[in-house]
Amino acid sequence: MKVRKLVIVGGVAGGASAAAKARRCSEEVEIIMYEKGPDISYANCGLPYYLSGVIEKREDLLITSAEFFRRRFQVDARTGSEVIQIDRDSKKVIVKDLNTGQMEEESYDRLILAPGSHPIVPPVPGMDLPFVFSLKTLEDTDRIFNYLQNKNPRRAVVVGGGLIGIEAVENLALKGLETTVVELAPQVLTFLDWEMAEMVRLHMHQKDINLCLSEGLQSIEEQNGQGLVRTDQGGEIPADLVLVAIGVRPNVDLAQNADLELGVTGGIKVNEFMQTSDPDIFAAGDCIESVNLVTGKPVLTPMGSAANKEGRAAGANALGRRIAVKGFTGTIIVKVFDLTVAKTGLSEREAIAEGYSPLALYVQPGHHAGYYPGSKPLHIKTVTERESGRLLGAQVIGEEGVDKRVDVFATAIHQQMRLEDLLQLDLAYAPPYSAARDPVIIAGAVGQNYYQGDWDPISPHELKTKMDAGESFVLVDVRTRLELQERGPLPGALHIPIDLLRRQLHKLDLEKETILYCAQGFRSYLGNRILAMRGFKRVRTLSGGMDNWMYEGDSAAAQSAD
Repeated sequence: MKVRKLVIVGGVAGGASAAAKARRCSEEVEIIMYEKGPDISYANCGLPYYLSGVIEKREDLLITSAEFFRRRFQVDARTGSEVIQIDRDSKKVIVKDLNTGQMEEESYDRLILAPGSHPIVPPVPGMDLPFVFSLKTLEDTDRIFNYLQNKNPRRAVVVGGGLIGIEAVENLALKGLETTVVELAPQVLTFLDWEMAEMVRLHMHQKDINLCLSEGLQSIEEQNGQGLVRTDQGGEIPADLVLVAIGVRPNVDLAQNADLELGVTGGIKVNEFMQTSDPDIFAAGDCIESVNLVTGKPVLTPMGSAANKEGRAAGANALGRRIAVKGFTGTIIVKVFDLTVAKTGLSEREAIAEGYSPLALYVQPGHHAGYYPGSKPLHIKTVTERESGRLLGAQVIGEEGVDKRVDVFATAIHQQMRLEDLLQLDLAYAPPYSAARDPVIIAGAVGQNYYQGDWDPISPHELKTKMDAGESFVLVDVRTRLELQERGPLPGALHIPIDLLRRQLHKLDLEKETILYCAQGFRSYLGNRILAMRGFKRVRTLSGGMDNWMYEGDSAAAQSAD
């Protein structure tokens, strides 16, 4: 079938990408793009940074304009136009002009749906108060920005500790507002494992952010001209501005009313070519259901990067091309004040929930050569399928070099590599950027050591559980005396510095389980090898050492609650 007219619903990430790609595939096809809002193709992910002034000009958020699309791509981009109905039998859409209220019909040969998502609005009193906002569109940002300029609020409450919520927290704090987070889960950034999220929590605490965790929003009130947020744990938090950012849901109203098939996640079901249950209708972006490349299961992936990739494929495939989007590893990155936090694939908790028997390993190398000034530690957690060694996920937290490493891990997961396969990678090396052994390579080496039987790691959570249960084992601290003075030992630990270990083996019991630890895990691994080759049969090493233990805290209780 020759496609003469392509209609696109939605003009932001997915829709704009679809329109541009479609034009690059055909100079003949008529392309009409409808966008409900006043702007198209703007940078959603940059919205929080405009509030603080990090992004100084509103126009910097506008990637392009309707006029630009008309001029450059000859796409009839119509803003302020809401598609309210699809007539699949006659292949028409009904469109409402939001400025005039007039209705019109438009025919199509092929249709692409990219209406995005809706912010989730909790069913609690007070959501309609004038100081309560969401942050999803450029219009939302304008309302918040104007409120900040005109009302000069001093106290903000952000409901939700996910990506948008945390970005908003940082930027409201940079604006000078006393900021509080209300989060139902026992941690922020729930895509992280507990101990990794603890690093973020402590950092936010250092930045004077108030965190109300394991507390749900009960109501928002206005009393004597002052805002008040009430939580389900009895909390009462004064607020001049409330931002609700508890997630989004796919905008599937059009698709549902047109009897298009929805997936188990609630998103529009599409094949790898972005084709819906109607062969003449394609879909892309936040509104669709995608595939998790690790599990093979359907997921929602409301990310601008995913929407652009899907939109590009939809624009081409609607005109007869065959560009596949196989799925996503779920790669996420977020700035949290001085930290960069990233994750790809499955967390340990997610791996367990999916039925895997995961192995979690930790390393804490510097982001570049230690002898080059300014090296900052990276906290890396890898999750593998215990039996096969296949890399399932990775989490990386640090001040520098996080993005580079998480992208390597994401690529490795995409290629179904084992953790120890990372040792074969030829990664860029120069002292300002990396040590001779890149942190990714170190993670691979640690994995290889495990799978070759050179050491048996124990996680902080597992060690704490053994301690709490009163199990019998020998705990050995192999740090230096100075380190011991600066950061005391774990309860009941015997102190034998690594350089004295061979001479003091008589202090240890060959038959008893022995657990070694140091600051980060390397020296205790060396101790593990010494003991193993001297006849000790039950030797384990605290993975990540004391640097990882310090984030254990009350993880047992928190994980149970989760």
